[in-house]
Amino acid sequence: MILTGIILLALVAAYAGGAMWLSASRNISLHQAFLYLPLKLVYRVDDSRARQLADAPAPVIYVVTHRSRLDPALMLSLLPANTLHILDETSAKSMRLEPFKALARTIAFNAEHLFVSRRLVRHLRGKGRLAVYFPEAVEPSTKGWLLYRAVARIASRADANIVPIFIDGYSRATPGAVKANATAMPSLPRLTITALPARTIAELGERSVSPTPPPSNVLFDRVAEARFAATDLGRPLFAAIRDAADRFGPSSIITEDVVMGALSYRKLFMAARIVAGKIAPKIGRAPTVGILLPNANGVVITMLGLWSCGRAAAMINYTAGPANVASAIKTAAVKTVISSRAFVDKAGIQDIVEAVESTGAKIVWLEDVREKTTIFDKLLGATLWRVPHARASAEKPAVVLFTSGSEGSPKAVVLSHRNMVANAMQVEARLALTPADKLLNVLPVFHSYGLTGGTILPLLIGVRTLLYPSPLHYKLIPDVAKKARPSIMFATDTFLNAYAKSADDDDFASLRLVVAGAEPLRADTRRIWKDRFGAEIVEGFGMTEAAPVVAVNSATHGKHGSVGRLLPAMEARLEPVDGIDEGGRLWIRGPNVMMGYMSADRPGQLQPLADAWHDSGDIVAIDHEGYLTIKGRAKRFAKIAGEMVSLGAIEILVQSLWPEERHAVVAVPDKRRGERIVLVTTEDEADGNALRQHGKKSGVAELTLPSDIIMVPEIPVLGSGKTDYVSTQKLAMERLGHDKAA
Repeated sequence: MILTGIILLALVAAYAGGAMWLSASRNISLHQAFLYLPLKLVYRVDDSRARQLADAPAPVIYVVTHRSRLDPALMLSLLPANTLHILDETSAKSMRLEPFKALARTIAFNAEHLFVSRRLVRHLRGKGRLAVYFPEAVEPSTKGWLLYRAVARIASRADANIVPIFIDGYSRATPGAVKANATAMPSLPRLTITALPARTIAELGERSVSPTPPPSNVLFDRVAEARFAATDLGRPLFAAIRDAADRFGPSSIITEDVVMGALSYRKLFMAARIVAGKIAPKIGRAPTVGILLPNANGVVITMLGLWSCGRAAAMINYTAGPANVASAIKTAAVKTVISSRAFVDKAGIQDIVEAVESTGAKIVWLEDVREKTTIFDKLLGATLWRVPHARASAEKPAVVLFTSGSEGSPKAVVLSHRNMVANAMQVEARLALTPADKLLNVLPVFHSYGLTGGTILPLLIGVRTLLYPSPLHYKLIPDVAKKARPSIMFATDTFLNAYAKSADDDDFASLRLVVAGAEPLRADTRRIWKDRFGAEIVEGFGMTEAAPVVAVNSATHGKHGSVGRLLPAMEARLEPVDGIDEGGRLWIRGPNVMMGYMSADRPGQLQPLADAWHDSGDIVAIDHEGYLTIKGRAKRFAKIAGEMVSLGAIEILVQSLWPEERHAVVAVPDKRRGERIVLVTTEDEADGNALRQHGKKSGVAELTLPSDIIMVPEIPVLGSGKTDYVSTQKLAMERLGHDKAA
């Protein structure tokens, strides 16, 4: 009995000591510390990113993303005792907060009441504190958006600081959760509390790229930043995806293809561990290894295997032609390329293999790796699937991609693990994607859009993905979609139009969201997919150098004609361009912006950005709400009679006249005027008079319209689906004749 008493006394003393330490270190009352300590121990709460909660200067509004019943208990324990906690009526009734109610006041308000509440403004002006619990939805409902407007209005009137808070660690997919299109909390999750520094709406607005942003947008962006800030960018991709396996369940199906079938996280990592063990002796000390594979489970396994070995994956664009592939291999100093004989034979790209070998690089065939895999290798893979083959740093290169070459020679873009994880989670903080979704990825992984959006993002957030080997199978993909029933698809305008022409009305009926990027989205494409398939297309904007997404529209923040608003944690500035009255040259900075380039004259040498800012080369206008409108590439402007003419704008004009066809507008040299504008089109009956009449009705000066029209059966395109302007310009010059053009 004496021993038991001593043990109990020691436990009480330890508990009291722990509570006193928490009280002092977190600047909370002893009462709060006593109630917080068991929560911290049971849920292993990491609050290192939220130490400033109690120190936030009043008046202050704590904006809590409400994800679990634990949230109010944690906040009542950690926020100052004079904080007034405001829960929505439904949550207030369902919370079991009796032990915590003595710590602070809790009231239930609906958004309509908040919007007109002078009481809360008076409370804040008296150096008060509010904690408002927002719905978890990334894309809030109409009612949820009303809450954003109400709180932003109160904060502006009271000149109150905003402190957004995001508690992470809850999400884990279960069969029940998937069926209910929700996330469920595991029994004992490990929680992380992230809070951003206190800022007023006015201070946050000054950081915006738009001149006078609406307060509600400012608040919305700050909440998204807190969600993104909860991401651990210090984890390399192998570890980040393994963490996702733990969160969503190692047995959860995560990727599948039309040949191998479905793979769970565990099987994916087991195969990656086997590949890592087999290729490690073959790749030597070279930091970058090439991958020449199509969209399939094998490419995901190979990438994970390389990251497990601490190597960067150079994604080879096998549609770029032998010369460009050889140039890419040399530029990135690739000594080994991993490929598949079956793929090479089926795709008929023996010339690409010859181009790889001509550089001196050796090829490792996955078929040989499979044949030499022993029972011991499989047992080792099953045992050590969670353990990388070598240590890696998030700051080291993870991927080497090559720019599209739509306007010139491709460059090697070096992206770190940090860049890739950051961009995926920036998108997750903007679009409502859940483990209940299923993604159809037809975009090639050698393109940054197909790699990050269609492959890495779903791996990190638990979205099951069907990888399809080629986006060019226009007649087959609708049938694949009909059978697979995806809810999300990423594509380009070119591909979406081609699929719609071949599809029956119910082939894409399962889609709730289609994200279009890489080229301008035509209004006709949006209309067709909405009318025929009931699918909403949102347009985004990106570049390989940004890993790639820079901005995106969403259900709650979308504007037709724009490419959306900047992703969280991104900065932008516009530099004036002579002859351009609206907008300027876009420069960007953020955690997703590349490490730097490699060039042909300095192969294998990283050339980092001088000051972390990247010149996009795009002419962009930004409105007061922060929506970006692309005016065109700086290189896609022509100077005609001293006036800057956007070739992209002329393309849009032509497209509105002949919406069913494809068009490309290019500038070619001209002896007399310096440059002349040429329209290359698939419209068989294209007529200059009709175009001039249409331009006149649209208020476009005749001087800016194409001088020549060239009709072709097909517009040259790249493997990514973008228009190949280099080839189109060459075609135009050949048709016009060298003497006339030059």
